[in-house]
Amino acid sequence: MGKVYQVALSLVEGIGSVLYKQLINNFGNAEEVFKAKKDRLLKISGIGSGVVENFKNTEFLLEKASKIIEQAQKEAAQIMVFTDEDYPSRLRGLYDSPAILYKKGSVSLNHPRTVGIVGTRKATDYGLKITNEIVEGLSHSNVQIISGLALGIDGAAHRSAVENNLSTVGVMANGVDSVYPPSHAKLAETMLQNGALISENPFGVQPLAALFLARNRIIAGLSDVVIVVESAKKGGAMVSAEFANNYNREVFAVPGGLVNRYSEGCNRLLKENKAQIYTKVEDIIEALNWDLAQQVTSKKIKEPQIDLTRFTGEEVAVISILKKGEIQIDELSWQSQIPLNRMASLLLNLEFQGLVKALPGKKFSLK
Repeated sequence: MGKVYQVALSLVEGIGSVLYKQLINNFGNAEEVFKAKKDRLLKISGIGSGVVENFKNTEFLLEKASKIIEQAQKEAAQIMVFTDEDYPSRLRGLYDSPAILYKKGSVSLNHPRTVGIVGTRKATDYGLKITNEIVEGLSHSNVQIISGLALGIDGAAHRSAVENNLSTVGVMANGVDSVYPPSHAKLAETMLQNGALISENPFGVQPLAALFLARNRIIAGLSDVVIVVESAKKGGAMVSAEFANNYNREVFAVPGGLVNRYSEGCNRLLKENKAQIYTKVEDIIEALNWDLAQQVTSKKIKEPQIDLTRFTGEEVAVISILKKGEIQIDELSWQSQIPLNRMASLLLNLEFQGLVKALPGKKFSLK
């Protein structure tokens, strides 16, 4: 029954992902939100009388949510709410991450290493060649390739991942019950063997320009590093790079010729120091210290005994979570309910005390 209310809440007009999560944090669960009185709802920042009015037709919303859940079962799709344990940890700590994700495919969205590859739909032979070289070069590094299933660079990235037996995730602007563009239907079917198709949009939603832009934040959020292969000055790939920078992800751009329109975006990212220059796959591995990470995780480390009496309450909360193993800073912030900017300061202080160490991919662990 809980899932019905969770889906129904996402269908309320005026309730986006940020407000959705705010409501859950205030009321505890979706069912309690629907039971809440008008005056209490109006106390939530961002909720106006117009939005409150949209809660009135609860019966219709629950019926619609039930049909979505039934269709998910028919489509062999999973509905993941941000409070679910298997919801992507890389997204959980982002303020604007989707409240709900629809997913087809059995692969986990919490892969230890993720690489987002994005670029123009009008890819040149150069761009397609570089994309294939990147994926092939990463084939021995156990990565998951994230992209948007679009024509051009996206499709090449997914296709190359399949050919190199790498897991790959297609983030879509439409519902997961259809494939856009239709010409990628066969590719999408092949991807499901060792990957997934995901969307924040319910079944039946058709791709619109605004949905593509919103989709790009999910690509960036799911990725440890985003590589822009080819892009004009403006385009979805540039939006993905912007989100990646905002989310504190690594960003690389493939340089291109000065007369190539679809290298203008990449060259601009490099000029403005918004991306590192990509010249070879080793650039990525070195930037994320993935070889070092392999060495670290292969060692069996005995849990240290720590005198917690000398630490503040927030520091104790952080240490307690880190005792369970390495964790990304966004997830650490979410689990401890300590704001991200405050968390960065706490971790730095604990590093100075020789208790915590930074790992590749914005992860931390106890020393």
